[in-house]
Amino acid sequence: MLYFDHNATTPVAPEVADAMDVALRQVFGNPSSTHRAGQHARQSVENARRSIASFLRVTPAEVVFTSGGTESNNLAIFGLMRNLPGDRKHAVTTVIEHPAALEPFRQLEREGVDVTYLGADAAGLVNVKELERHLRPETVMVSVMHANNETGAIQPIAEIAALVHRLRGAGQSIYFHSDGVQAVGKIEAPAQPGPDLYSASAHKVYAPKGTGILAVRKGVPLHGIQLGGRHERERRAGTENVPGIMGLARALELCATDDPHHVASLRDRFETQVLSALDEVDLNGSPANRLANTSNLLFRGVSGEALLIALDVQGMAVSTGAACSSGAVEPSHVLLAMGRTREEAKSSVRFSFGRYNSEQEVDQVAGAVIASVRRLRATRKAPAREAQLV
Repeated sequence: MLYFDHNATTPVAPEVADAMDVALRQVFGNPSSTHRAGQHARQSVENARRSIASFLRVTPAEVVFTSGGTESNNLAIFGLMRNLPGDRKHAVTTVIEHPAALEPFRQLEREGVDVTYLGADAAGLVNVKELERHLRPETVMVSVMHANNETGAIQPIAEIAALVHRLRGAGQSIYFHSDGVQAVGKIEAPAQPGPDLYSASAHKVYAPKGTGILAVRKGVPLHGIQLGGRHERERRAGTENVPGIMGLARALELCATDDPHHVASLRDRFETQVLSALDEVDLNGSPANRLANTSNLLFRGVSGEALLIALDVQGMAVSTGAACSSGAVEPSHVLLAMGRTREEAKSSVRFSFGRYNSEQEVDQVAGAVIASVRRLRATRKAPAREAQLV
């Protein structure tokens, strides 16, 4: 299979698999145990924590290990919002967030929290001035993703962080969370002053599923949302996934050595071929302010699902949106928020390239897309011609 769905998940890097093999065979102790095997595991976890913290530009004490991006977002949102005082709490997020952030906020609304959902422009970007206009004295949380999983749009989180830090410096109890699941390993980690809480996931950076991170800045009043232990400085109960954590640390070390131009050149090569060969194909989102690996294209007159299936039959994996929403009959909420119609959203396909893709593979998928779109359009027009003949 030729794989072009790296925003959904990535293959495990061989070096990561090797690191995890060592962990599975040799580091089997419980990190909370006081005997030698347990302390060996604890030391391995802490070594990984220091390495990951350096990559994320935080301190080791600010790194909380979780089971993945969904848990990290849930922990950030529920763990902060439910712990903050006040009867009239207000939060601001966006309509283009991943469901792992949107659903927790919808639950908080059912619990009495007032939530404002910001829109996005045609490029898929949030307007910081608009965000600022919706802030109130009772606003206690802002949550805006770093990079969008469907379009790759990179949000202005440095400006948002500066705004929130300024308000907190003026005495308002307000904190900023950013879902960095799609950003980590692809663009630089946020510089100071950055988000107060920042989510990441291992399986987006060539490590296995089942491990995640929530970076929690010192002083953020976060409480754990699951009970049963005092792990992770009482912020996340549960025995740490030692092999997953060691694999994640190795994966981020490899990300630090990636050639940033490799996937960008593959994406641009792909788009140049497709856009020059086909009419009525548009890019969803900004051509510049997006992740280097992401291409979300609207193929007018073609069902995105039909194109996905046509490519899958040829051994090529692509996506019509977020993997978590596979099978959903509704079109992408992200594309709708950007102003696309339901038909346009359902005619869109995401291609996300990765470290191990080659130019030859890109040429193959571009050729397959061009041929498949032409065939699907011709098939769609055929009944109309037959009706005219009758």
